[in-house]
Amino acid sequence: MAKRCHFYISRALHAFTIVKRSHLVASFSQAFYQTLSLPSQNQNQYAPFDFNLDLDDPDLLQFLQFLKKDDDHSLTSLEPNRDLVCSAIWVLREDWKPALRAFKWNSRYNDEKACNLMIWVLGTHAKFSTAWSIIRDMHASCLSTHHAMLIIIDRYAAANNSAKAIETFNFMNNFRLTPDQEAFRALLTALCKYGNVEEAEEFMLVNKKLFPLEIESFNIILNGWCNITNDVYEAKRVWRDMSKYCIMPDATSYSHMISCFSKEGNLFDSLRLYDQMKKREWIPGIEVYNSLVYVLTRENCPKEALKTIDKLREQGLQPDSATFNSMILPLCEAGKLAMARIVLNTMVEENISPTVETYHAFFEGTDYHGTIEFLSRMKGSGLGPNKDSFLLILEKFLKLKQPVNALKIWAEMKKYDVVPSCIHYRKMVEGLVTCRWFIKARDFYEEMISNGCSEDPKLNKLIQKHVLNSGDKRKQDVRKANSDKV
Repeated sequence: MAKRCHFYISRALHAFTIVKRSHLVASFSQAFYQTLSLPSQNQNQYAPFDFNLDLDDPDLLQFLQFLKKDDDHSLTSLEPNRDLVCSAIWVLREDWKPALRAFKWNSRYNDEKACNLMIWVLGTHAKFSTAWSIIRDMHASCLSTHHAMLIIIDRYAAANNSAKAIETFNFMNNFRLTPDQEAFRALLTALCKYGNVEEAEEFMLVNKKLFPLEIESFNIILNGWCNITNDVYEAKRVWRDMSKYCIMPDATSYSHMISCFSKEGNLFDSLRLYDQMKKREWIPGIEVYNSLVYVLTRENCPKEALKTIDKLREQGLQPDSATFNSMILPLCEAGKLAMARIVLNTMVEENISPTVETYHAFFEGTDYHGTIEFLSRMKGSGLGPNKDSFLLILEKFLKLKQPVNALKIWAEMKKYDVVPSCIHYRKMVEGLVTCRWFIKARDFYEEMISNGCSEDPKLNKLIQKHVLNSGDKRKQDVRKANSDKV
Protein backbone atom coordinates (compact mmCIF):
# COMPACT_ATOMS: atom_id res chain seq x y z
CA MET A 1 0.00 0.00 0.00
CA ALA A 2 2.84 2.38 0.88
CA LYS A 3 4.59 1.73 -2.47
CA ARG A 4 1.32 2.18 -4.35
CA CYS A 5 0.75 5.49 -2.53
CA HIS A 6 4.26 6.62 -3.49
CA PHE A 7 3.80 5.46 -7.12
CA TYR A 8 0.50 7.23 -7.75
CA ILE A 9 1.50 10.51 -6.17
CA SER A 10 5.00 10.46 -7.70
CA ARG A 11 3.50 9.85 -11.13
CA ALA A 12 1.25 12.85 -10.62
CA LEU A 13 4.23 15.02 -9.72
CA HIS A 14 5.67 14.69 -13.22
CA ALA A 15 2.39 15.89 -14.73
CA PHE A 16 2.48 19.24 -13.01
CA THR A 17 4.83 22.19 -13.18
CA ILE A 18 5.97 23.53 -9.86
CA VAL A 19 4.31 26.91 -9.43
CA LYS A 20 5.07 29.75 -7.07
CA ARG A 21 3.22 29.31 -3.80
CA SER A 22 0.22 31.59 -3.50
CA HIS A 23 0.01 33.97 -0.55
CA LEU A 24 -3.74 34.45 -0.90
CA VAL A 25 -4.52 32.19 2.02
CA ALA A 26 -1.45 32.74 4.19
CA SER A 27 -3.51 33.55 7.26
CA PHE A 28 -5.59 30.41 6.82
CA SER A 29 -2.40 28.37 6.47
CA GLN A 30 -1.27 29.48 9.89
CA ALA A 31 -4.60 28.70 11.53
CA PHE A 32 -4.89 25.34 9.80
CA TYR A 33 -1.38 24.31 10.71
CA GLN A 34 -2.21 24.61 14.40
CA THR A 35 -4.42 21.58 13.96
CA LEU A 36 -1.42 19.62 12.69
CA SER A 37 0.67 20.28 15.79
CA LEU A 38 -1.56 20.73 18.78
CA PRO A 39 0.01 21.30 22.18
CA SER A 40 1.12 18.16 23.94
CA GLN A 41 -1.23 18.98 26.79
CA ASN A 42 -4.83 17.99 26.34
CA GLN A 43 -6.91 21.09 25.60
CA ASN A 44 -9.53 19.97 28.13
CA GLN A 45 -7.06 18.61 30.67
CA TYR A 46 -8.83 20.34 33.54
CA ALA A 47 -12.38 20.13 32.25
CA PRO A 48 -14.21 17.53 34.38
CA PHE A 49 -15.41 15.15 31.68
CA ASP A 50 -13.86 12.01 33.15
CA PHE A 51 -17.18 10.21 33.66
CA ASN A 52 -19.66 8.65 31.30
CA LEU A 53 -22.69 10.69 30.31
CA ASP A 54 -25.81 8.79 29.29
CA LEU A 55 -27.34 11.17 26.76
CA ASP A 56 -29.75 8.43 25.64
CA ASP A 57 -31.41 8.20 29.05
CA PRO A 58 -35.20 8.28 28.33
CA ASP A 59 -35.71 10.49 31.41
CA LEU A 60 -33.26 13.12 30.19
CA LEU A 61 -35.67 14.87 27.81
CA GLN A 62 -38.35 15.18 30.51
CA PHE A 63 -35.80 16.54 32.97
CA LEU A 64 -34.51 19.09 30.43
CA GLN A 65 -38.04 20.27 29.70
CA PHE A 66 -38.59 20.73 33.42
CA LEU A 67 -35.40 22.74 33.78
CA LYS A 68 -36.29 24.98 30.83
CA LYS A 69 -39.83 25.65 32.11
CA ASP A 70 -38.62 26.53 35.61
CA ASP A 71 -41.76 24.92 37.03
CA ASP A 72 -41.37 22.70 40.10
CA HIS A 73 -44.80 21.16 39.52
CA SER A 74 -43.91 19.84 36.06
CA LEU A 75 -41.59 17.18 37.52
CA THR A 76 -43.88 14.71 39.24
CA SER A 77 -42.71 11.10 39.13
CA LEU A 78 -39.10 11.68 38.05
CA GLU A 79 -36.32 11.44 40.65
CA PRO A 80 -33.10 12.62 38.96
CA ASN A 81 -30.00 10.72 40.07
CA ARG A 82 -26.44 12.02 39.84
CA ASP A 83 -25.78 10.66 36.36
CA LEU A 84 -28.97 12.22 35.01
CA VAL A 85 -28.12 15.56 36.62
CA CYS A 86 -24.60 15.56 35.15
CA SER A 87 -25.93 14.65 31.72
CA ALA A 88 -28.37 17.55 31.93
CA ILE A 89 -25.62 19.99 32.96
CA TRP A 90 -23.55 18.90 29.98
CA VAL A 91 -26.43 19.23 27.50
CA LEU A 92 -27.24 22.67 28.93
CA ARG A 93 -23.62 23.87 29.04
CA GLU A 94 -24.43 26.69 26.61
CA ASP A 95 -27.19 27.97 28.92
CA TRP A 96 -25.83 28.27 32.44
CA LYS A 97 -29.06 29.16 34.30
CA PRO A 98 -30.98 25.90 33.67
CA ALA A 99 -27.68 24.05 34.05
CA LEU A 100 -27.36 25.56 37.53
CA ARG A 101 -30.90 24.48 38.34
CA ALA A 102 -29.91 20.94 37.36
CA PHE A 103 -26.85 21.16 39.58
CA LYS A 104 -28.93 22.19 42.58
CA TRP A 105 -30.86 18.94 42.23
CA ASN A 106 -27.55 17.18 42.77
CA SER A 107 -26.72 18.97 46.03
CA ARG A 108 -28.06 16.06 48.08
CA TYR A 109 -25.44 13.74 46.54
CA ASN A 110 -22.49 15.88 47.67
CA ASP A 111 -20.60 14.90 44.53
CA GLU A 112 -17.20 16.34 43.59
CA LYS A 113 -17.44 15.53 39.87
CA ALA A 114 -20.77 17.29 39.44
CA CYS A 115 -19.33 20.32 41.24
CA ASN A 116 -16.32 20.39 38.92
CA LEU A 117 -18.55 20.16 35.87
CA MET A 118 -20.76 23.02 37.06
CA ILE A 119 -17.72 25.16 37.90
CA TRP A 120 -16.43 24.63 34.37
CA VAL A 121 -19.78 25.69 32.87
CA LEU A 122 -20.02 28.77 35.09
CA GLY A 123 -16.41 29.73 34.36
CA THR A 124 -17.02 29.35 30.64
CA HIS A 125 -19.83 31.91 30.96
CA ALA A 126 -17.65 34.17 33.18
CA LYS A 127 -19.95 33.62 36.18
CA PHE A 128 -17.00 33.39 38.50
CA SER A 129 -18.69 34.60 41.69
CA THR A 130 -21.20 31.74 41.48
CA ALA A 131 -18.40 29.31 40.67
CA TRP A 132 -16.47 30.47 43.74
CA SER A 133 -19.55 29.93 45.94
CA ILE A 134 -19.58 26.28 44.84
CA ILE A 135 -15.86 25.97 45.66
CA ARG A 136 -16.48 27.41 49.13
CA ASP A 137 -19.35 24.96 49.66
CA MET A 138 -17.09 22.11 48.57
CA HIS A 139 -14.43 23.24 51.04
CA ALA A 140 -17.01 23.46 53.84
CA SER A 141 -18.23 19.95 53.00
CA CYS A 142 -14.66 18.59 53.11
CA LEU A 143 -14.67 17.78 49.40
CA SER A 144 -11.38 18.11 47.54
CA THR A 145 -11.14 21.45 45.76
CA HIS A 146 -7.82 20.79 44.03
CA HIS A 147 -9.33 19.90 40.65
CA ALA A 148 -11.90 22.69 40.97
CA MET A 149 -9.14 25.28 41.47
CA LEU A 150 -7.31 24.06 38.37
CA ILE A 151 -10.56 24.34 36.41
CA ILE A 152 -11.21 27.90 37.50
CA ILE A 153 -7.60 28.83 36.70
CA ASP A 154 -8.16 27.48 33.20
CA ARG A 155 -11.45 29.39 32.83
CA TYR A 156 -9.85 32.67 33.96
CA ALA A 157 -7.13 32.15 31.36
CA ALA A 158 -9.77 31.38 28.72
CA ALA A 159 -11.48 34.68 29.64
CA ASN A 160 -8.14 36.43 28.99
CA ASN A 161 -7.81 37.34 32.65
CA SER A 162 -4.30 36.12 33.36
CA ALA A 163 -4.05 38.22 36.53
CA LYS A 164 -7.01 36.38 38.10
CA ALA A 165 -5.62 33.02 37.00
CA ILE A 166 -2.33 33.78 38.76
CA GLU A 167 -4.16 35.17 41.79
CA THR A 168 -6.19 31.95 42.04
CA PHE A 169 -3.00 29.89 41.96
CA ASN A 170 -1.57 31.98 44.82
CA PHE A 171 -4.91 31.70 46.66
CA MET A 172 -4.79 27.90 46.84
CA ASN A 173 -3.22 28.02 50.32
CA ASN A 174 -6.49 29.47 51.64
CA PHE A 175 -8.17 26.14 50.84
CA ARG A 176 -5.44 24.13 52.55
CA LEU A 177 -3.94 23.36 49.14
CA THR A 178 -0.22 23.86 48.75
CA PRO A 179 0.47 24.90 45.14
CA ASP A 180 2.49 21.97 43.80
CA GLN A 181 4.37 21.26 40.58
CA GLU A 182 1.21 19.92 38.92
CA ALA A 183 -0.75 23.09 39.69
CA PHE A 184 2.21 25.23 38.61
CA ARG A 185 2.42 23.50 35.23
CA ALA A 186 -1.37 23.65 34.91
CA LEU A 187 -1.25 27.44 35.34
CA LEU A 188 1.54 27.80 32.77
CA THR A 189 -0.37 25.57 30.34
CA ALA A 190 -3.62 27.51 30.78
CA LEU A 191 -1.91 30.88 30.26
CA CYS A 192 -0.09 29.68 27.14
CA LYS A 193 -3.10 27.86 25.72
CA TYR A 194 -5.05 31.09 25.47
CA GLY A 195 -2.21 33.24 24.17
CA ASN A 196 -0.76 34.73 27.36
CA VAL A 197 2.65 33.19 26.79
CA GLU A 198 4.62 36.23 27.90
CA GLU A 199 2.83 36.27 31.27
CA ALA A 200 3.41 32.54 31.68
CA GLU A 201 7.13 32.86 30.98
CA GLU A 202 7.49 35.79 33.36
CA PHE A 203 5.65 33.87 36.11
CA MET A 204 7.90 30.84 35.57
CA LEU A 205 11.07 32.90 35.92
CA VAL A 206 9.84 34.96 38.89
CA ASN A 207 9.01 31.77 40.80
CA LYS A 208 12.17 29.83 39.97
CA LYS A 209 13.15 29.66 43.65
CA LEU A 210 9.87 27.99 44.63
CA PHE A 211 9.63 25.94 41.43
CA PRO A 212 13.12 25.30 40.06
CA LEU A 213 13.43 25.64 36.31
CA GLU A 214 13.13 22.30 34.52
CA ILE A 215 12.53 21.03 31.02
CA GLU A 216 8.78 20.38 31.42
CA SER A 217 8.04 24.02 32.27
CA PHE A 218 10.26 25.30 29.48
CA ASN A 219 8.51 22.98 27.02
CA ILE A 220 5.16 24.50 28.00
CA ILE A 221 6.52 27.98 27.26
CA LEU A 222 8.21 26.80 24.08
CA ASN A 223 4.98 25.21 22.93
CA GLY A 224 3.17 28.48 23.56
CA TRP A 225 5.53 30.47 21.34
CA CYS A 226 5.78 27.74 18.69
CA ASN A 227 2.22 26.43 18.37
CA ILE A 228 -0.09 29.00 19.97
CA THR A 229 1.27 32.41 19.00
CA ASN A 230 3.53 31.09 16.19
CA ASP A 231 6.31 33.52 17.09
CA VAL A 232 9.56 32.04 15.79
CA TYR A 233 11.64 34.95 17.12
CA GLU A 234 10.49 34.36 20.70
CA ALA A 235 10.78 30.59 20.30
CA LYS A 236 14.43 30.93 19.26
CA ARG A 237 15.07 33.22 22.24
CA VAL A 238 13.59 30.69 24.68
CA TRP A 239 15.68 27.95 23.02
CA ARG A 240 18.80 30.01 23.74
CA ASP A 241 17.65 30.76 27.30
CA MET A 242 17.31 27.05 27.99
CA SER A 243 21.03 26.69 27.33
CA LYS A 244 21.74 29.70 29.55
CA TYR A 245 19.91 28.00 32.43
CA CYS A 246 21.66 24.68 31.70
CA ILE A 247 18.40 23.06 30.59
CA MET A 248 19.00 20.42 27.92
CA PRO A 249 16.24 20.19 25.26
CA ASP A 250 14.47 16.85 24.97
CA ALA A 251 12.43 15.22 22.19
CA THR A 252 9.41 17.41 22.99
CA SER A 253 11.54 20.57 22.75
CA TYR A 254 12.83 19.56 19.33
CA SER A 255 9.32 18.67 18.18
CA HIS A 256 8.04 22.15 19.10
CA MET A 257 10.93 23.94 17.37
CA ILE A 258 10.71 21.86 14.20
CA SER A 259 6.99 22.58 14.13
CA CYS A 260 7.69 26.31 14.47
CA PHE A 261 10.30 26.39 11.70
CA SER A 262 8.06 24.26 9.50
CA LYS A 263 5.17 26.71 9.74
CA GLU A 264 7.56 29.51 8.80
CA GLY A 265 8.57 27.61 5.67
CA ASN A 266 12.12 27.35 7.05
CA LEU A 267 13.18 24.07 5.46
CA PHE A 268 16.87 24.40 6.32
CA ASP A 269 16.40 24.79 10.09
CA SER A 270 13.64 22.17 10.19
CA LEU A 271 15.98 19.57 8.67
CA ARG A 272 18.95 20.81 10.73
CA LEU A 273 17.10 20.28 14.01
CA TYR A 274 15.77 16.92 12.82
CA ASP A 275 19.34 15.73 12.13
CA GLN A 276 20.53 17.17 15.44
CA MET A 277 17.69 15.42 17.23
CA LYS A 278 18.67 12.05 15.79
CA LYS A 279 22.37 12.58 16.59
CA ARG A 280 21.39 13.11 20.21
CA GLU A 281 19.42 9.86 20.02
CA TRP A 282 16.04 11.45 20.59
CA ILE A 283 13.44 9.43 18.70
CA PRO A 284 11.26 11.66 16.47
CA GLY A 285 7.53 11.22 16.98
CA ILE A 286 4.88 11.43 14.28
CA GLU A 287 4.46 15.17 14.95
CA VAL A 288 8.03 15.76 13.78
CA TYR A 289 7.49 13.78 10.58
CA ASN A 290 4.22 15.59 9.92
CA SER A 291 6.02 18.93 10.28
CA LEU A 292 8.68 17.82 7.80
CA VAL A 293 6.05 16.58 5.33
CA TYR A 294 4.36 19.98 5.56
CA VAL A 295 7.45 22.13 5.03
CA LEU A 296 8.80 19.91 2.24
CA THR A 297 5.49 20.08 0.36
CA ARG A 298 5.16 23.80 0.99
CA GLU A 299 8.67 24.46 -0.31
CA ASN A 300 8.02 22.54 -3.54
CA CYS A 301 9.69 19.27 -2.53
CA PRO A 302 6.73 16.85 -2.66
CA LYS A 303 8.87 13.86 -3.67
CA GLU A 304 10.96 14.32 -0.55
CA ALA A 305 7.75 14.66 1.45
CA LEU A 306 6.68 11.23 0.19
CA LYS A 307 10.06 9.80 1.14
CA THR A 308 9.54 11.24 4.62
CA ILE A 309 6.24 9.37 4.88
CA ASP A 310 8.09 6.18 3.88
CA LYS A 311 10.71 6.94 6.53
CA LEU A 312 7.91 7.40 9.06
CA ARG A 313 6.69 3.90 8.29
CA GLU A 314 10.21 2.50 8.58
CA GLN A 315 10.29 3.81 12.14
CA GLY A 316 7.24 1.70 12.97
CA LEU A 317 4.85 4.65 12.86
CA GLN A 318 1.69 4.89 10.79
CA PRO A 319 0.70 8.04 8.88
CA ASP A 320 -2.50 9.60 10.19
CA SER A 321 -4.93 12.20 8.90
CA ALA A 322 -2.59 14.99 10.02
CA THR A 323 0.17 13.48 7.88
CA PHE A 324 -1.93 13.61 4.72
CA ASN A 325 -3.36 16.99 5.66
CA SER A 326 0.24 18.22 5.84
CA MET A 327 0.48 17.57 2.10
CA ILE A 328 -3.05 18.54 1.12
CA LEU A 329 -2.94 22.04 2.62
CA PRO A 330 0.16 23.39 0.85
CA LEU A 331 -0.94 21.73 -2.39
CA CYS A 332 -4.29 23.51 -2.19
CA GLU A 333 -2.52 26.77 -1.33
CA ALA A 334 -0.38 26.45 -4.45
CA GLY A 335 -3.44 25.75 -6.59
CA LYS A 336 -2.38 22.15 -7.28
CA LEU A 337 -5.85 20.81 -6.65
CA ALA A 338 -5.52 17.77 -8.90
CA MET A 339 -2.49 16.61 -6.94
CA ALA A 340 -4.27 17.35 -3.67
CA ARG A 341 -7.16 15.16 -4.86
CA ILE A 342 -4.73 12.31 -5.54
CA VAL A 343 -3.41 12.60 -1.99
CA LEU A 344 -6.99 12.65 -0.67
CA ASN A 345 -7.91 9.54 -2.66
CA THR A 346 -4.79 7.76 -1.42
CA MET A 347 -5.70 8.76 2.12
CA VAL A 348 -9.13 7.16 1.73
CA GLU A 349 -7.62 4.04 0.11
CA GLU A 350 -5.45 3.59 3.19
CA ASN A 351 -8.58 3.72 5.40
CA ILE A 352 -7.58 7.05 6.92
CA SER A 353 -10.64 9.24 7.27
CA PRO A 354 -10.50 12.86 6.09
CA THR A 355 -11.04 15.45 8.79
CA VAL A 356 -12.79 18.82 8.89
CA GLU A 357 -9.39 20.40 8.23
CA THR A 358 -9.00 18.28 5.09
CA TYR A 359 -12.17 19.68 3.57
CA HIS A 360 -11.45 23.20 4.75
CA ALA A 361 -8.16 23.10 2.86
CA PHE A 362 -10.02 22.27 -0.35
CA PHE A 363 -12.58 25.01 0.32
CA GLU A 364 -9.75 27.54 0.37
CA GLY A 365 -8.33 26.45 -2.96
CA THR A 366 -11.24 25.35 -5.14
CA ASP A 367 -13.77 27.26 -7.25
CA TYR A 368 -17.53 27.41 -6.76
CA HIS A 369 -18.31 24.03 -8.35
CA GLY A 370 -15.52 22.37 -6.40
CA THR A 371 -16.83 23.97 -3.21
CA ILE A 372 -20.29 22.49 -3.80
CA GLU A 373 -18.72 19.09 -4.44
CA PHE A 374 -16.70 19.13 -1.23
CA LEU A 375 -19.65 20.40 0.80
CA SER A 376 -21.51 17.29 -0.34
CA ARG A 377 -18.54 15.03 0.39
CA MET A 378 -18.13 16.59 3.81
CA LYS A 379 -21.76 15.88 4.66
CA GLY A 380 -21.46 12.34 3.32
CA SER A 381 -18.54 11.66 5.64
CA GLY A 382 -20.56 12.89 8.64
CA LEU A 383 -18.30 15.88 9.35
CA GLY A 384 -20.68 18.72 8.74
CA PRO A 385 -20.33 21.18 7.13
CA ASN A 386 -20.58 23.48 10.14
CA LYS A 387 -20.77 27.23 10.65
CA ASP A 388 -17.01 27.60 10.45
CA SER A 389 -17.01 25.84 7.07
CA PHE A 390 -19.46 28.33 5.60
CA LEU A 391 -17.73 31.31 7.19
CA LEU A 392 -14.49 30.21 5.54
CA ILE A 393 -16.16 29.84 2.13
CA LEU A 394 -18.02 33.15 2.34
CA GLU A 395 -14.85 35.02 3.29
CA LYS A 396 -13.02 33.42 0.37
CA PHE A 397 -15.54 34.43 -2.30
CA LEU A 398 -15.97 37.93 -0.91
CA LYS A 399 -12.19 38.39 -0.79
CA LEU A 400 -12.05 37.26 -4.42
CA LYS A 401 -14.76 39.86 -5.26
CA GLN A 402 -17.26 37.15 -6.23
CA PRO A 403 -20.44 38.33 -4.46
CA VAL A 404 -22.69 36.20 -6.70
CA ASN A 405 -20.97 33.03 -5.51
CA ALA A 406 -21.10 34.25 -1.91
CA LEU A 407 -24.88 34.70 -2.20
CA LYS A 408 -25.23 31.22 -3.69
CA ILE A 409 -23.27 29.75 -0.78
CA TRP A 410 -25.51 31.68 1.62
CA ALA A 411 -28.48 29.88 0.07
CA GLU A 412 -26.64 26.54 0.43
CA MET A 413 -26.46 27.01 4.20
CA LYS A 414 -30.19 26.32 4.50
CA LYS A 415 -29.80 23.04 2.60
CA TYR A 416 -27.31 21.88 5.22
CA ASP A 417 -29.44 23.12 8.16
CA VAL A 418 -26.80 25.64 9.19
CA VAL A 419 -28.32 28.77 10.73
CA PRO A 420 -26.22 31.89 9.98
CA SER A 421 -24.81 33.58 13.06
CA CYS A 422 -24.19 37.28 13.65
CA ILE A 423 -20.60 36.77 12.48
CA HIS A 424 -21.83 35.41 9.13
CA TYR A 425 -24.05 38.46 8.67
CA ARG A 426 -21.26 40.89 9.56
CA LYS A 427 -18.86 39.26 7.11
CA MET A 428 -21.49 39.40 4.38
CA VAL A 429 -22.27 43.07 4.97
CA GLU A 430 -18.57 44.05 5.03
CA GLY A 431 -17.82 41.93 1.95
CA LEU A 432 -20.77 43.19 -0.06
CA VAL A 433 -19.83 46.78 0.68
CA THR A 434 -16.27 46.04 -0.46
CA CYS A 435 -17.73 44.56 -3.66
CA ARG A 436 -19.85 47.74 -3.98
CA TRP A 437 -23.11 45.84 -3.66
CA PHE A 438 -24.42 48.53 -1.36
CA ILE A 439 -28.17 47.86 -1.51
CA LYS A 440 -27.67 44.14 -0.91
CA ALA A 441 -25.38 44.99 2.00
CA ARG A 442 -28.10 47.14 3.55
CA ASP A 443 -30.65 44.35 3.13
CA PHE A 444 -28.36 41.90 4.92
CA TYR A 445 -27.73 44.40 7.69
CA GLU A 446 -31.44 44.94 8.25
CA GLU A 447 -32.01 41.18 8.27
CA MET A 448 -29.16 40.80 10.74
CA ILE A 449 -30.76 43.26 13.18
CA SER A 450 -34.20 41.70 12.75
CA ASN A 451 -32.72 38.30 13.66
CA GLY A 452 -31.61 39.57 17.05
CA CYS A 453 -28.01 40.60 16.38
CA SER A 454 -26.87 43.78 18.07
CA GLU A 455 -26.13 46.86 16.00
CA ASP A 456 -22.52 47.24 14.93
CA PRO A 457 -21.12 50.82 14.93
CA LYS A 458 -18.59 49.91 12.25
CA LEU A 459 -21.26 48.47 9.97
CA ASN A 460 -23.58 51.38 10.70
CA LYS A 461 -20.87 53.74 9.53
CA LEU A 462 -20.27 51.68 6.38
CA ILE A 463 -23.98 51.60 5.57
CA GLN A 464 -24.38 55.35 6.08
CA LYS A 465 -21.24 56.21 4.14
CA HIS A 466 -21.77 54.00 1.12
CA VAL A 467 -25.43 52.95 0.89
CA LEU A 468 -27.11 56.20 1.90
CA ASN A 469 -24.63 58.41 0.05
CA SER A 470 -24.96 56.35 -3.11
CA GLY A 471 -28.74 56.70 -2.82
CA ASP A 472 -28.47 60.48 -2.43
CA LYS A 473 -26.15 60.64 -5.44
CA ARG A 474 -28.65 58.74 -7.59
CA LYS A 475 -31.41 61.16 -6.56
CA GLN A 476 -29.18 64.11 -7.47
CA ASP A 477 -28.45 62.54 -10.87
CA VAL A 478 -32.19 62.07 -11.51
CA ARG A 479 -32.96 65.69 -10.55
CA LYS A 480 -30.12 66.91 -12.75
CA ALA A 481 -31.37 64.84 -15.68
CA ASN A 482 -34.92 66.22 -15.25
CA SER A 483 -33.66 69.80 -15.10
CA ASP A 484 -31.63 69.25 -18.27
CA LYS A 485 -34.80 68.11 -20.06
CA VAL A 486 -36.57 71.32 -19.04
